[in-house]
Amino acid sequence: MDTVHVAAAVILKGDTVFATQRGYGPYKDKWEFPGGKVEAGETPEQALVREIKEELAADVKVGRHLAQVQYDYPEFHLVMDCYLCTVEGGKLKLLEHENACWLTIQELDLMDWLEADKQTVAAVKKFYKDAERYAERGINPPEE
Repeated sequence: MDTVHVAAAVILKGDTVFATQRGYGPYKDKWEFPGGKVEAGETPEQALVREIKEELAADVKVGRHLAQVQYDYPEFHLVMDCYLCTVEGGKLKLLEHENACWLTIQELDLMDWLEADKQTVAAVKKFYKDAERYAERGINPPEE
């Protein structure tokens, strides 16, 4: 089985996360975190900057690594590196996806996610829960 290495952007704005809906292919209409394949000679962070520019016409700042997800789809084995990101330039514009929205933590479970992205949703929830616990204590979370 072939392995496909991709990078996914968990784009944050305040207490919301950006999600996109696939507009083509066998997984059309499923929701995902935007991103794409890591090309030869490229780091996952570089791939994210390129992919978000190509798919959403915006520049992102890639922050800390959130999670690595591995999942076996029928056609391939997926390795997906997920990073926290923020929009640094331009406005998010759909060039390849059929829909997109900003979701609160409570709304994440309402979407029909791709299987691998369900694991990313769990990592996002943990990130917000950990951040909330640190905020309650009045301390900053450790840098990773």
